[in-house]
Amino acid sequence: MSLRAHDLKSDLVLAIRLADIADEISLKRYQALDLVVETKPDLSPVTDADKAVESAIRNEISKVRADDLVVGEEFGSPDSLAGKYYWVIDPIDGTKNYLRGVPTWATLIGLIDPTGEVVVGVVSAPALARRWWAAKDLGAKTQFKSGVGIGEISELKVSKVSKLNDASISYSDLVGWGSRKDKFVALQEKVWRTRGHGDFWSHMLVAEGAVDIAVEPSLSLWDMAALDVIVREAGGKFTNLDGKDGPHGASAISSNGLLHDAFIGEIK
Repeated sequence: MSLRAHDLKSDLVLAIRLADIADEISLKRYQALDLVVETKPDLSPVTDADKAVESAIRNEISKVRADDLVVGEEFGSPDSLAGKYYWVIDPIDGTKNYLRGVPTWATLIGLIDPTGEVVVGVVSAPALARRWWAAKDLGAKTQFKSGVGIGEISELKVSKVSKLNDASISYSDLVGWGSRKDKFVALQEKVWRTRGHGDFWSHMLVAEGAVDIAVEPSLSLWDMAALDVIVREAGGKFTNLDGKDGPHGASAISSNGLLHDAFIGEIK
């Protein structure tokens, strides 16, 4: 086990402070004319803002949680995570949006305990003036944060829609679906509405009750960790496409829980 005391409230306070640090960096570089964009080995883009945000978060964690480990999109992970609490960081989820000036991007910060469960999550989307957060058994919340002021904190609750033909589904695109693609496309004609909000935002809309199901067929741990606990604490369910709970299954379905099994049945 990690040597530090396990205090979710203080962990959540830290995660929110890390989001503040991230927002200050990412907003300053957003739409900057001298933004540096490189291509990673997997052909996905990375900006100097991605690297600066993750570096700043890692630096802060090293100061105040020296026993904790860090897994990040840009600078990797330790060889072993066994027996440790570890932070999972996506410095800018939606880098393609970020570099094109589309405001739907966010910093994702999650904390995973030694059992593999996400126990704290923060999603901060400063260009949308929104933030969402949760901790295990402490509920999920959201708040508007803009230059003109800070809004009221409100509780997150998933929807109560119980039939697929009444459901609103959000997804990113049709890439990566493999053998499930045709069934997913066919399902779109059966449900009430589909929209391609994509990335973190789809899942936060589920947590808010504005969307009933969000799905992405190919993701990494840092894309999902923070989302998982927020959706669950809002009363929803978070699994991979095969129904395995949590963010460790390389894909994601978040839902209000009532529609989860029916949706998986449709795309099998």
